[in-house]
Order: sequence, then C-alpha cells, then structure tokens
Amino acid sequence: MAEEIETEVIHSWSSPRSLSTSLMYSFAQRDDTEVLDEPLYAHYVKVTGVDRPYKEELLSKMECDGNKVVNNIIYGPGVKKYRFCKHIAKNRLPGLSDALTKKGKHFILIRNPLDMLQSFDKVLPSSFNELGLADLVSVYSELCAAGKPPHIIDAAQLQQEPEAALRCLCEDLDIPFQNSMLKWEAGPNSVDGLWAPWWYKSVHKSTGFAQTVKYRPPFPQSLYDMLEQSLPFYNLLKSRARRTRFNKIPTPSLPVSSNEKILVWVGDDMLPRDSAMVSVFDSVVQGGDSVWEGLRIYNGKVFKLEEHLDRLFDSAKALAFNNVPTREEVKEAIFKTLIRNGMFDNAHIRLSLTRGKKVTSGMSPGFNLYGCTLIGTYFRK
Repeated sequence: MAEEIETEVIHSWSSPRSLSTSLMYSFAQRDDTEVLDEPLYAHYVKVTGVDRPYKEELLSKMECDGNKVVNNIIYGPGVKKYRFCKHIAKNRLPGLSDALTKKGKHFILIRNPLDMLQSFDKVLPSSFNELGLADLVSVYSELCAAGKPPHIIDAAQLQQEPEAALRCLCEDLDIPFQNSMLKWEAGPNSVDGLWAPWWYKSVHKSTGFAQTVKYRPPFPQSLYDMLEQSLPFYNLLKSRARRTRFNKIPTPSLPVSSNEKILVWVGDDMLPRDSAMVSVFDSVVQGGDSVWEGLRIYNGKVFKLEEHLDRLFDSAKALAFNNVPTREEVKEAIFKTLIRNGMFDNAHIRLSLTRGKKVTSGMSPGFNLYGCTLIGTYFRK
C-alpha cells in the first residue's frame, strides 16, 4: 500500500456542461495526480433539497457534511503529489470552511452559454440557478478578495488547441505539463461520480478534447431569455481570461494606462470600458451613419463647448436625425462623465451621435427611431 503524503490540491471551478469532465479525465491521466469528482455534491443536494434522479443513492454513499469533506477528503492526506478536485460552482454554499478557497491552487473553466444551454437541457430543465454562472462569478470574487485571483480558461480553447491550452494552464498552476493529458480511453472512468450515467454519456464516447462543431443546430427560442441572463456573467469572466496565442484579436496597449478603467457614456447610461457597447443594429454599424465632435478639457473647462455643440446639432439637422437630445442633456452627460472619471485637465472627449437602431421589415429596409444614441468616450492625454 502506498504511503500517504501531504497532497497539493488543485481546484477546478465551472458550471455544468463546460467540458469539466473532459478536463478531469485529462488530469486523471497524469502519473502524479489523483482526482475527485464533485466532492461537495452530496452536501449541496442535502442542504438545498434539490431533486435529482440519483438523490437517495448520492446521499447514502457520499459524505454529506461539507466541512468534513473539505477537511478530511479534499485536504486529507493522499498518495500522489497532486489532487485535482472538479467543482461545480453552485456547490460552494455559505457556511463551508474558508480553507476551501484559502488553500490550494484554483482556476476557473468557462464556456459560452450559447454552447452550454442546449446540452444542459437534455438532462435537467434549464434555469439560471441550475447553471450557476452567478455562483461562478462569486467564486471568482471570493478568490480575488482572498488575494488568490484564479486563472481562467475557456472551453473553446481546449477544443481548438488542446495542447496549447493545457500547457498554458499547467504553466499558470506551476505544474509540469504531461503529454498523457491529451488522450484517454473511451467508456466509463474509475474516477466518475455515481451520477455519470445521467451526465457523462457524450464524454464516455470521447478519447480526447473534441473539436468544436463547425455548424451547430438552431438555437431554441425557448432558451433565448436564459441566454440573455447568462451571457453577462460569461463575458465578465472571459474578459479576465488569459490571453493566449490563439486569441485572434490582440488587446492593444494603451499609451495612458489609467484609460483602461475609464467610464463611458452610452445612450443614457454610464458604463465601465469593457461594458460600453453599441448595438450591431445601430445606424453607425449598419451604415456608418453618425455625427461626431472632438473636445478637449483644459483647467476644468471644455474648450469652446458651445461652438462644438452648435456644429454637432447642425450636422444632425443636415442629416435629418430625429429625436435628438437637447443641448442641456448633452452637457449633463459630458459633465457627469468627466466628474465621475476625475478628468478636469488635459483630457479628450470623442462625442458621437448616431441615428439609433435600424430595424428591417421583411425585405424592405427602414429605420425605427428609438431616439438617437449619444456616445461619449473620454481619454486622459
């Protein structure tokens, strides 16, 4: 019998149907790693009372006391150097020992809800709570607050270039990469949880990370609302994922680093830089249809503000824009955003006014004017 040793724990946090089982199989191929499949699952089912087709068997065969799981199973002695724990984020319930997040190494696995929702719906009816994307963001925030910001990997990276993605992940975790991680045998695995017959049918057919399906079936309209609810959480985490060599669009460097966290005015909202988006149906995207002005700030004043606004409104009138904001509304947007950003000198404003959302009806294009969109981007010089 192998001698028990203190094992270094690696925590994988994800939502269901995020290739987390494939990644668990990958780590199970390592000669220095033992694997635990959702060790907190029984605790989650007992505390929440959620219904599962295997509920009784789960509660009778797995440890249901979450803190015993953390202290005795997750952080208990082992026989290999590493212990890989696959966690579904919603299983991280209040009241669990802080050791769960304060100890060990952590990373987060994400997947686009557009690819995840239909797969999940085959086993359980989809709901925002069942997906647990908000819980995944909470885990991320908790780890950051503890001074241990987790590495984030997107499932799409594992499918597109599995070796490159795994090498990057191992580098982030400060463990050696092993080629054995790229392949496994088809069929049930000895590390499977007892819920495997319900959830792991597709992964049991695999021998490695499957390539992304080029043309997916139509997305059900019945899941559209849930997609809208889920995407902001996915996008937040994706924006913090490691940039790898298979990112097609590099992030440009900023001459003034403080501009990375500016607030931007769009429509009638002030938004963080990465959340400041214009609809693809906006006239500026559909037809390059907008007017704009560039303004500068010196010693707490906007240089020739009234003259710039005169020209902005003259341009909008010449292009027959409707529902244009008033001069006072534009000024208010400018002043609010400058104050919020603390920009009182040596700053530049790019003020744009678009026609609004373009809506087509059948084959006849036309404009449905919801009102012009005011876009103000602000930069420190």
